[in-house]
Amino acid sequence: MEEKDPNDILPNTPQDDQPQKQKTDQTSEPADDTTLNSPSVPGHEGHTPPSLPDLPKIDAIQGHRHVDVKPVFEMVEKVREQVAQVVIGQEDLIELMLASILVGGHCLIEGLPGIAKTLTSKMLSQTISAEFSRIQFTPDLMPTDITGTSVFNQKESEFVFRKGPIFSNIILIDEINRAPAKTQAALMEVMEERQITYDGKQYNMDQPFFVIATQNPIEQEGTYNLPEAQLDRFLFRIKVGYPTLEEEQKILSLFEGDFEKRKSTQLQAIVSQSDIALCQKIVEQVHCKKELLNYIAALTNNTRNNGDLFIGASPRASLAIMKSAKAIAAIRGRDFVTPDDIKHVALPVLNHRVLISHEREMDGSSVEEIIKEILNTVEIPR
Repeated sequence: MEEKDPNDILPNTPQDDQPQKQKTDQTSEPADDTTLNSPSVPGHEGHTPPSLPDLPKIDAIQGHRHVDVKPVFEMVEKVREQVAQVVIGQEDLIELMLASILVGGHCLIEGLPGIAKTLTSKMLSQTISAEFSRIQFTPDLMPTDITGTSVFNQKESEFVFRKGPIFSNIILIDEINRAPAKTQAALMEVMEERQITYDGKQYNMDQPFFVIATQNPIEQEGTYNLPEAQLDRFLFRIKVGYPTLEEEQKILSLFEGDFEKRKSTQLQAIVSQSDIALCQKIVEQVHCKKELLNYIAALTNNTRNNGDLFIGASPRASLAIMKSAKAIAAIRGRDFVTPDDIKHVALPVLNHRVLISHEREMDGSSVEEIIKEILNTVEIPR
């Protein structure tokens, strides 16, 4: 993608005294995005690049000026095409991971072994021209193994700080629940503040800074559950399931003649760090009208006054829903948020920030079911 100035994100807009039409309707249904949810198959003859969906032409909303989301839309489609060379399916996972990058968040991916959690993360990182590191969490891993430690320099006769693997742009933490609590706690400052403090000195992380953590939800032997304070640092907890029958058939066909395809395939780094910075600024400018902000607040407030939940979500959850809904809107080619965008991100934002009551847990209910009940209960603004 062409290098662009991150500060140059908005097209020229008419002066306030000139009438204009905007392609924005916060209350209208989102445009058909079937094309967006189906990654293109590279090498297919006749394949044409996807185009932005047609948006309804309506009167401009007061105070809302058009935002050009085309750079975000095109970046996401190119990444999808690259990742689809190795990863079949997982469209929702890829979309949420890209949304997390666009708002400066982190992802916790939860699923059974063998469903491409690590593979998808590695392939996504290859499409971005940035430093990547992978940390395998183990029970004997120490905090300094992640953040770094002081090493004595004999030549200078002094201690110097040697940075650990956390000093990268994209960090994949495999099996995060394998490490003890003190090692998990070492991530709390760096994930939230984008810095670490060692020996009284502060070290800042380079941007972008994106942590992807994976864990097996059914593994109990030798694991340490993440505390709620640590879970809250993740923008999303994405639960990944099995592929469909058709997707599994495609997986077998893809690897039938090349057992090592996932190792031999080198994806192109098509997104630069400045591209990400540009797209992040665009996402910030996506419009979310006041009624939808009130809707987000009502959803979060419902979790705090719900008899089915023992602990509700904090204001950090409300901010996470707003930010990620803006990212989803831009990814799908719109410069305004719809209620469907909010509903789409509410589940992965809230499912690790609330605790189910003992009564509902005993009757076999899940957090996801209760969140869906809340989404169906709170009135959607019209």
